[in-house]
Amino acid sequence: MKTTIKILTVLFAFFAIRANAGAQTAYSMFWRADSLQVSEIVSEIGNQYNKVGHHGPAVENSHMALRVYFNDSGAIDVYSKTGRGLELMEYLWYPTKGQQDTLALGADGYIVGKTVGLGGIALWDGEKEVKLEATGGRTARVGETRNGSYLEMIAYGVAYKGDNVDVMIRVDVSSKTREAVVTASELSGKKVQFLTGVNYHEGQKVSYAEGYISVWGPHPVKKTETPFAIGAGLRFSSKEFPIVEKTDDMVRIISKAASKVTTKVVSASVKEAELNNAKRFEAYMMNN
Repeated sequence: MKTTIKILTVLFAFFAIRANAGAQTAYSMFWRADSLQVSEIVSEIGNQYNKVGHHGPAVENSHMALRVYFNDSGAIDVYSKTGRGLELMEYLWYPTKGQQDTLALGADGYIVGKTVGLGGIALWDGEKEVKLEATGGRTARVGETRNGSYLEMIAYGVAYKGDNVDVMIRVDVSSKTREAVVTASELSGKKVQFLTGVNYHEGQKVSYAEGYISVWGPHPVKKTETPFAIGAGLRFSSKEFPIVEKTDDMVRIISKAASKVTTKVVSASVKEAELNNAKRFEAYMMNN
């Protein structure tokens, strides 16, 4: 039985690479214990951050990779790329410094901290942020769509206003655009207030207005690493998200009571040729 499971897992990884090679998107998820790609992880434990490869399911397009942490944070993290091709399946989010230098690869330079990162999801109870603490377990999935790849993370049994809700975060990437679609939903149709936004650090350029958030600048790094400027942007409907406010570490938006909301996220950096400075990135966010 174990042999059969391993064969199926290897076949899954093979077809995942083949199916997405031409589409310029990819997806990845695996247990660190065996490094075999899988399409679904069902866990009775809400936190598998240290046991799942790259800390949670990930997807990639030509300009960025995104991952959702397998814990209560609801955070979306970014892998910044040069725009020259796919890297996720080969380097699994963590190329070496030598590979980055010689092959012009991307880097894990985005720092989420204690926030939801770039377009990640929490809930709002009318007074404070509610993290997605999964008392009933957590399920993650990855796969392909007609035009790209997706990931899903479901938190079951999140305590919210005296009730329990089941919240799904889904991220879709497409070969047709550099932007990713983030969908948050309560699976039984209960209405909640969703919280999302873009985090920022000291010294970064932050701008926001009706319908968009734009952040540009380097993230804090270890003394042994070289910082580089990263752009992070989010598009949203002001009808869905009427509350926009800047905190000490985020520009956050809060939705009306709803069972489902959608935003779009985009990232760029000095590593690429297109949106490689603050002026270009902010103009892209304002005008597209």
